[in-house]
Formats: sequence, C-alpha cells, structure tokens
Amino acid sequence: MKKVEKLLTNKGYDIWHISPEDSVYSAIKMMEEKGIGALAVLLNGAMIGIISERDYARKVILKNRSSKETKVKEIMTRQVYYTFPEQDIEECLAIMTKYHIRHLPVLQNGHVVGMISTGDVVKEIISEQKFKIEHLEHTISWEESY
Repeated sequence: MKKVEKLLTNKGYDIWHISPEDSVYSAIKMMEEKGIGALAVLLNGAMIGIISERDYARKVILKNRSSKETKVKEIMTRQVYYTFPEQDIEECLAIMTKYHIRHLPVLQNGHVVGMISTGDVVKEIISEQKFKIEHLEHTISWEESY
C-alpha cells in the first residue's frame, strides 16, 4: 500500500493557498493559473478552511454573487477533512468517497505540507495496479518457460 508521503514525493509538495480576506475572484484566478481545483485558506500560517471550484459554483454563481466583491471567508468550506503523510492512499480515497470531497490537505505537526486530489490518488492506485499486473505477467511467463 502506497502512503501519502510517496504520492507527494512524486507529485510535489506545492501548497497553493489564499487568505480569507482575499476576493473569490483572486482565488479562482489562482486556481486557473495553477491548474488546480482547490486552495488551502491560511490565516497566519494556520489552515482555517479550503475553497474549491465547487464552493464557487454553488455559493457564488448560483447565488448570483460577485466574485470580485465576495471574500474567500464568506464561501470557504470550514469543515476540512485532511490526511497525514503516513496514511495509505486507499484510506484517503475512502474518506474522499464517504464525504464527497475531491481534495485532502496533508498535515504534519499541525501544518499543511501538501494537498492531494482524487485524481492524484486514483492515478497512484492505477500505477500500483499496473506494476502488480506486469509483475504477475512476468512471473507467469518465467514459470511457463521452465
């Protein structure tokens, strides 16, 4: 079972974040520039929430609010589920599925050290499965030759 730490080593430890006082427009612009779907919301280095494209769609667009006038703190998700570097990625997928979320911040000693997405987790699981299949095929091929 692969651990979150291994996933982050492959993916990178970039932590894209925003302040609760910033505009939602700034958050969405940063997400677009970085090619990501969520940002950690940090206040004095501590995570106080997360803002995602889903928050934007449901709490700004559908409510006919202005993204330039609305602050991140007004729409961010405050109930944040998170993971740790030593957790199995399969457990992360279970958490994401259970709570219908797409992003999990990775915390270590109370600090955000990374962010993983459903796509990151699925990609790692598929990669691990592919490796196992190739190993089994090689083993079967080797056994058949003797």
